[in-house]
Amino acid sequence: MEEIKLTQFSHGAGCGCKIAPSVLEKILHSEHRAPHAKLLVGYDTKDDAAVYDMGNGKAVISTTDFFMPIVDDPFDFGRIASVNSISDVYAMGGKPLMAIAILGWPVEKIPPGVAQKVLEGARTVCAEAGIPLAGGHSIDSPEPIFGLAVTGDVEIKNIKKNSTATAGCKLFLTKPLGVGMITTAHKRGIALKEDFDEAVKTMTRLNSIGYELGKLNYVMAMTDVTGFGLLGHLIEMCEGSNLTAEIVFSRIPKINNLSFYIDQKCIPGGTERNWKSYENKVMGVDADSLTILADPQTSGGLLVAVDQEKEKEFISFLAQSGIVTECFGELKPKQDCCVSVK
Repeated sequence: MEEIKLTQFSHGAGCGCKIAPSVLEKILHSEHRAPHAKLLVGYDTKDDAAVYDMGNGKAVISTTDFFMPIVDDPFDFGRIASVNSISDVYAMGGKPLMAIAILGWPVEKIPPGVAQKVLEGARTVCAEAGIPLAGGHSIDSPEPIFGLAVTGDVEIKNIKKNSTATAGCKLFLTKPLGVGMITTAHKRGIALKEDFDEAVKTMTRLNSIGYELGKLNYVMAMTDVTGFGLLGHLIEMCEGSNLTAEIVFSRIPKINNLSFYIDQKCIPGGTERNWKSYENKVMGVDADSLTILADPQTSGGLLVAVDQEKEKEFISFLAQSGIVTECFGELKPKQDCCVSVK
């Protein structure tokens, strides 16, 4: 089979395809929202997934996510898209139960055997998560698209929302930033192999720690970081919780060599769209920190707000699962801006 470079068939890449936050807000606006007594989490707070009360202290989680290729290898594309989709269940503190596939494929341009490899990547990830890939739906589309709709469950007492943080909470991130820039460089053929390999490694690592974090009562709020960048998802947490975040840029985990990609101007289009959506809500950024903090992440890490008294205990808990990180900020009572960067 002739080698196919999937990224050449898509105008966007990964979660960088997401509609900008300000545009999405206009799309979702409605005067006719009918409340439902058993819907515990909807889209009012821009959370990661919907959660529905099933009774007896249990709830079902429902989510979907899909995008165009962020890497050329179809197997890795399937893995990344699947890890990204399943992440929304983990971000709610839940456990995935099953997934169904969403496939759009330009059948006249790319052989079906390539799509088969995408699905094999998805099956591999689902097996790792302990769930079946139970079916799905496919269409003939102008660009390749893949993702999953995922169902999970959670004990209601363990649900983690993005809007329940409290003043004094410490902020943590479980994966490094920078995959948007590195995959943009990959598409242009200038990404260093070790950096690209690291980006793929982080994008294909399940956020399964989220299920365990759901059981910790000192984890006050949680979300995953994807297409809106760290700033966008942190702003959602701050606005939902009516707080302001003060963060230290140097403490935020980042993939190595990002300065090289900034110098090469490997900036995804989604970075500028993101920044224009929330620039009036942020203070203290310069050109380089903006580029990293607004970088669209695909299959990014969990952004976690932790009770200030439990910082050391939380760091130790993550270390037991091989996640090494540090506190990069703190949530304060509401101020003039949503996020202040030092």
